[in-house]
Amino acid sequence: MPGGTTRHSKNLSQQDAKRREVKDNVMQDAQISESDHLARVTQASKKQSARILAVFETTLIGAGLVIMLQLLPFTIFGDGDVRFKALSRMLEQGIMPTMKYSLVGPALSIPFWYLGYVYQTSLWWCQRYNFFVFTIGLLVIYWVLRKWFDRSLVRKFLLILIIASMFPYHLTTYYAEVFTAICVGVGILVATFGSSIAGWTAVILGVVNTPASILGLAFVVIKQILDSKRWRYVLVLAAAVCLLVAEAWIRLGHPLNTGYDNNAGARTVMPYSGFSGFSYPFFFGLLSILFSFGKGLIFFAPGLLLPIRSTILRMQQEKKFELFRVYLLWIAFLLGLILVYSRWWAWYGGWFWGPRFFLFASIPASFALAVRLHYRNTSLLINLLTLIVFCLSMWVGFNGVVFNPNLQGICYTRDYALEFLCHYTPEFSVLWYPFVIQERIKTGLIPYVVYSIIAFAYLAIPLIWKIACQTAELVRISGKAHLNIKTWHF
Repeated sequence: MPGGTTRHSKNLSQQDAKRREVKDNVMQDAQISESDHLARVTQASKKQSARILAVFETTLIGAGLVIMLQLLPFTIFGDGDVRFKALSRMLEQGIMPTMKYSLVGPALSIPFWYLGYVYQTSLWWCQRYNFFVFTIGLLVIYWVLRKWFDRSLVRKFLLILIIASMFPYHLTTYYAEVFTAICVGVGILVATFGSSIAGWTAVILGVVNTPASILGLAFVVIKQILDSKRWRYVLVLAAAVCLLVAEAWIRLGHPLNTGYDNNAGARTVMPYSGFSGFSYPFFFGLLSILFSFGKGLIFFAPGLLLPIRSTILRMQQEKKFELFRVYLLWIAFLLGLILVYSRWWAWYGGWFWGPRFFLFASIPASFALAVRLHYRNTSLLINLLTLIVFCLSMWVGFNGVVFNPNLQGICYTRDYALEFLCHYTPEFSVLWYPFVIQERIKTGLIPYVVYSIIAFAYLAIPLIWKIACQTAELVRISGKAHLNIKTWHF
């Protein structure tokens, strides 16, 4: 009997243990199922939020382009007027242009010129030619990068180019810089992530359109050769040189004729004025290009100051190294432009809003700003710098469209005798002159102003919130360390 009782107790204990085990397994399964369900719900919620943001960002980009097309003060003047008249004479009278400017960019606007017979006029379409070049460039950038990188980052890049760069003003003219900047900037991108032939062809066309940028292309080719260990990229430089020579021969009758012989400005109080060609002291030209109040890149493309190398290399995307290489190729091209124009007598680009020759700087500057706005998990100091840079960049884009102050009366006075004031003094810089004269916003541009504020708020608020959280944490930690009354003594 005692043995039977013991066995019976053991059986009951085993049964209880099995029941508890089954119950525990059921509870664990329930917990796992609940956890999986929460994870799926969270993931679905994130995807839904991402889709909403994608739609909103795409809408912002599309709305920005539509508003710009409707409201920008498109015009043709200066060098752009020379190009347009030369193109018109060629198409209407068959007269080959003999102007000193390249015909590559204007030649590709021929389809737009002929659209004037269908709607509006040839002048109307050519005034908007650079806008269409810019729009096509944005579409290509998104199409090429969408497969490899966070699409939200790409959309931020495009949005910043639209609202917070030098492009908005440049799109209103028929000058050569937009065509060159888009062809070279987007071409390098396409050559890296898409078709090598198509990309380098675009780069070559952009360089031939602005012959002085050949040094920038040389730097790009050298960098590409060092990165790839392949000499074949010399062919890109050789092709550009051959086309430059051929175009000069066709247009001016001699392969070495640049059209800029004895090209010089007026003699003024400035010590190196009145000389022609590459006569400006390199040191002063470099300082002026980088730091002058009316033309300096530090004010018009401040995104170049932002550090992004470590952030890009921490990205999870497969092509992050190539993306950083593209950024370095952009910087190499910009460096070539700076070195060339530092010696040019008209390093400032004549009478023109901002640093005319350096529109290309807006591409790497806008990209760096997009990276910093998208990846905000960095130090408080870097985030504060990003916010300052973004505000200044936003003002650059806004100023070029909304104000574009008319300083011609000052800069043209007595045969450009006071032009240096517009280059070097903050009061007469196009960026700050609206505050001096307290210029008002034109009523017709109110939709653009509202759009700019919305786009700025969308991009800036997450960064501002991050800065506020970091500041609060810093105050809390500092308070513990320095405001603990118990540690104070008389």
